[in-house]
Amino acid sequence: MVVLNKIYTRTGDAGETALGDGARVPKHSARVAAYGTVDETNSVIGLARQHTADEIDTALARIQNDLFDLGADLCRPAMEKDGEADYPVLRMADAQVARLESEIDAMNARLAPLRSFILPGGSALAAHLHLARTVSRRAERLAVELSESEPINPAALKYLNRLSDWFFVAARIANDDGRADVLWVPGANR
Repeated sequence: MVVLNKIYTRTGDAGETALGDGARVPKHSARVAAYGTVDETNSVIGLARQHTADEIDTALARIQNDLFDLGADLCRPAMEKDGEADYPVLRMADAQVARLESEIDAMNARLAPLRSFILPGGSALAAHLHLARTVSRRAERLAVELSESEPINPAALKYLNRLSDWFFVAARIANDDGRADVLWVPGANR
């Protein structure tokens, strides 16, 4: 269990932070950038939740918790040494990815097929979900970049990839099941 008695520690004043295994790294490291952007995604979800109180809100609350799991996973390097930790190391699981896929399929079944790309917007909830989609895509790009130099959990990458798809489909649901989507009109302003 986490206990936070004091919020500031002064240990990061020189531009370094501690990872989940205690190692100190620069705050601009690829690993910190990846899990920091996961945290940013979580904050955008908090904004989106101000505009919903239905089944999407319940799913968003679960996703927010998953994103803390994902942050914990990404902040702990060296997966091959997980068994040497003093406590169980939290890693993303394929079941979390499968749940997103199942929810995407269920939401998408309600929607008419797209005949055009859509512009981010529509309802306030849809706009915030599109923002969450783009921030989660950035988190995914940073995690992929990290994976090129350090091992990371493959389920973490899969989760981030599915998450942006989830946000896209949920944004369409938030736009009256796609009927209020804002369609792209190629070359409309030439």
